[in-house]
Amino acid sequence: MDENDPASRIALALDVSDLETAKQLIEKTHEHVGTFKVGLELYTAVGPAAVEAVHAAGAQCFLDLKLHDIPATMGRSVARAAAMGVAYLTVHGVAGLESLQQANCNAGSTRLLAVTVLTSLDGAALEAIGLAGGPRDAAGRIAKLAWDAGVRGFVTSAHECAALRDALGEEAFLVTPGIRPAGSEVGDQKRVMTPADAIEAGADLLVVGRPIRDASDPAKAAADIAHQVQLALSQ
Repeated sequence: MDENDPASRIALALDVSDLETAKQLIEKTHEHVGTFKVGLELYTAVGPAAVEAVHAAGAQCFLDLKLHDIPATMGRSVARAAAMGVAYLTVHGVAGLESLQQANCNAGSTRLLAVTVLTSLDGAALEAIGLAGGPRDAAGRIAKLAWDAGVRGFVTSAHECAALRDALGEEAFLVTPGIRPAGSEVGDQKRVMTPADAIEAGADLLVVGRPIRDASDPAKAAADIAHQVQLALSQ
């Protein structure tokens, strides 16, 4: 990954329900986006064909399945995803040490990303499910568990990004969803941040969805975000 190339720092979430729409988004934006994220909605609709469409465009595939299961199932599932040649694959950090170890052992050249705290959750939501201390503390604890299992990639809100960078150092690969250009709608995300602020906080890869997907001109929206990333990198 060329860290100075803004396209290499942007992942577009293909949160659509059919392959043709996904292909159209890829075609319109691939000049400014280096990675395309295939999540649960698209993958459950069309399966590996979504991954193949991303690779056919010469881009990297980020398979966002957030695997969370017993160790044996985690290991086998990660192996199957890695066999498709995806660049990134998400697992839930709260799956536990042994499951994360099995996942890590079967990842091959695919970079595992442990999900810490979803950006749709705030302190009250975390407390309701038994995670005390707020998003920053919870993200730190979950990331430490995944780190001990050998995982070196993490999905975290940009608001927790700087703290994780300080705790884990430069070896950690930090992915931040909930990226919104200044003034845009936040939707169901509770903890969002602009592209420039996320880069400044230490993010390696920014996940952008609705600001590009729902734009009247996705190509222009992707170019605008790439420009914001470029300005941040130049500083």
